[in-house]
Formats: sequence, structure tokens, C-alpha cells
Amino acid sequence: MTNCGIIGFGKMGRIRAQAIEENALGHVSAVFDPHSKSPTYPNARSESEIIENPEIDAVFICTPNYQMVPLCKQALSAGKHVFSEKPPAFNAQEVNEVRALEHSSGKTLAYGFNHRHHGSIQKIKEILVSGEMGKLLWMRGRYGKEVAESYFKTWRADPKKAGGGILLDQGIHMLDLFLYFADDFDQINAFVSNLYWKTEGLEDNVFAIFKNSQSGVCASLHSTMTQWRYLFSLEVFLEGGARVLNGLKTSSGAYGEEDLAIKRNSPDSSGNFQQEEHIIYHTDTSRASEVEQFFNAIHYEKAIELGNSSDALKLMKILDQIYAKAD
Repeated sequence: MTNCGIIGFGKMGRIRAQAIEENALGHVSAVFDPHSKSPTYPNARSESEIIENPEIDAVFICTPNYQMVPLCKQALSAGKHVFSEKPPAFNAQEVNEVRALEHSSGKTLAYGFNHRHHGSIQKIKEILVSGEMGKLLWMRGRYGKEVAESYFKTWRADPKKAGGGILLDQGIHMLDLFLYFADDFDQINAFVSNLYWKTEGLEDNVFAIFKNSQSGVCASLHSTMTQWRYLFSLEVFLEGGARVLNGLKTSSGAYGEEDLAIKRNSPDSSGNFQQEEHIIYHTDTSRASEVEQFFNAIHYEKAIELGNSSDALKLMKILDQIYAKAD
């Protein structure tokens, strides 16, 4: 049994607590949030009280962005396993600093890139690995949401606390999926803009293009908070057809149904192109999958395959280059 402490008990902290308790390998021993108390779990008086508690094995960090790196460092230094929400850091250098402590401590470190754990994403990955539809050619991703003025009354409106705007907040998930499918990109160009909200240090749109010069795979990303509607669209094109995912099953339901279309570009025996096949994913099991992976890594000495610190470093190196375009 892994005894867990949760730092930050807002929406994500509560989601993580539910996933922990539903997994036979974990238990929530204490939580800490300076702004709210839990009616269910013991409430610690500080972050340090959780991190320094010898009975707690793992720390879940569900705080505002600016606290994640310092708390990861503190928890790893104290010999705790760590699960941290995204973003992993504000830049690649910070990820390297955390990785150094991960390696010296020998503890498990995982990041909450839960999109990799969605059933539709795993289905796309399965096809890529099998080679059933040939090689990956290119990808296109759009990810955006409604943002009202109330958004700018939270910590996310402070660049020092948020670290960036919509790309670091949401678009980072889409870029992470690109890397999951294409491994890496060594050619990057981007336009970073802030034409509507005009808050310095918080971009409201990013248009980015990527290329893996070894494989030739290209991808384009639009991350936006001026779309005025929630939208998730990921298109993956292969030699033998396409996988097109529209919508994403989330706790809010804002992104609609998770609808994966499979289109093959080869005709049938009659010479007609096949109709699209659609798979609808009605349940989001990504949070449970993340926690299961984390506990299995701890108990059975397995590596974190989805959302490890190597993934985080690769991702932040690319984000560093994108944000450099804003200067």
C-alpha cells in the first residue's frame, strides 16, 4: 500500500484523491491546501508537514504552476515518490534540475500528461506501432477553449505564477501527443501572439510547425484562448489512411464526445473507397490509468512509460524554442 499526501486540494487534487482511493495499491493519508480544508482526509498544516511525514511514501503535487518545481525538488530530496501535474516546469533547465534529484534519490517521478492515457490516443498509438496503416506522414492539432474575464482574476493571469499563457496551460498536451507519435522534432518555427487579452507574458495564440528531419514527419499546432468555443481536434495521417480524433472525454464534458474516425485510403474489391469507421469513447479512464502506472512503477520497480521526466525534458526544450519566438 502506497500512503499518499496531496499538496493542492482543488479540482485536480480531488480528482487525484478519487483515483488513488479507487486503486487497491494506494491510500490518501493527508492533504494540504492553504485555501480549503478537506472534510474527508486529515488536513496537514503545511506542504512541509506532508513532505516530511515519514509515513507518507508518495506526494501528489496539484498546485499552481510556480510551486511545482520547488515542491518536486523538496519531495524528491526527502525520499518521496512524486506525481506532479503539468507543466513540468517553466523551462528545460528546471526540468534538468528536477531530473538530477530524481536520479540521485532513486525515486519514481511521473507527470500528469493524461491525454496519452485516453483510449483514443492509445488506439492511434497501437496503429502506429503495428505498421498496419504504414508510416506516419504528418499531423495537425487544434486545441482551444472559451476564456472569460474571470480567468484573469486567478493565478493564471500572473505570468510569474503561470509561467506562460495558453500554450503552457493547454496546448502543451497537444504538443506532448505529437512527441508521443513522432518521437521528436528538430526543426521548429512559431508565431506567438497576444492580440486580444493583451496581458504581457500570457500569449493567447500560438501557431507552430514542426519537422523531424530524420523521418520527415511534419506537424502543425494551433493553441488558442480566442476561439470562443471548446475544441479538441487531432488529425494523424499515414500512408494507408488517417486517424482523426474530434472531441475529448473530460470531467466537464466541454469538449464533446471522444470520436475517433478511421479512414483507409485503399479501395475494396469493388473499387470503392471504404467508409469511415467511428469509435466513440464514452468514459474517461485516463486518471485511473495514470495512477495505476505510478503505483505499479513504485511497487514493481517498473519504469514510467507515459509522462516520465525524459518526456518532460524533450517537451520543454521545444517550448523554450517556441517562446523564444515571442521575444
